[in-house]
Amino acid sequence: MSDVEPRIAISGKSGCGNTTVSKLVAERLGLRFINFTFRTLAAEHGITLEDVLKKAKSDDYWDRAVDERQVAMARQDGGCVLGSRLAVWMLPEADLKVYLRASADTRAARILKREGGDLEAIKSFTAERDRQDSARYKALYDIDNDDYSQADLIVDTDGIGPEAIADRIVAALSAKTGR
Repeated sequence: MSDVEPRIAISGKSGCGNTTVSKLVAERLGLRFINFTFRTLAAEHGITLEDVLKKAKSDDYWDRAVDERQVAMARQDGGCVLGSRLAVWMLPEADLKVYLRASADTRAARILKREGGDLEAIKSFTAERDRQDSARYKALYDIDNDDYSQADLIVDTDGIGPEAIADRIVAALSAKTGR
């Protein structure tokens, strides 16, 4: 068994639980939690998430800024849990790569609970965001974010709470690395 702390990459589309689960896994393992997102970048620039999404349609800066910063943070000394849309692709050296997926209805319900609003509007916004994200990832990095075959663990999160998902991830890390 290595004494080096693990790096875990957890990805999933909005509403799949990647932020919540990544935080739980980081807490359980005593690792840094990294979740640098468009929301974080929007806050830094004093603009809304919607403004960043609009700008990202025509300006690669926004995607590259998020991706480069989070990967640089993950590659610093020490273990971490990187939770992001592209973590499993952008941190290929991660000791464990996890992809979380959920149905569109589950994702929308979770976003509604987290942010409020109108369920149908959230479903529509999320579907459009998924479409735009997928197109940008393909154009920028030649990543198909619907092909998560490089993940070590794929978890369908419909009907499973974050604690149980975190349990699965910790168990998978232990099985894979002996940690």
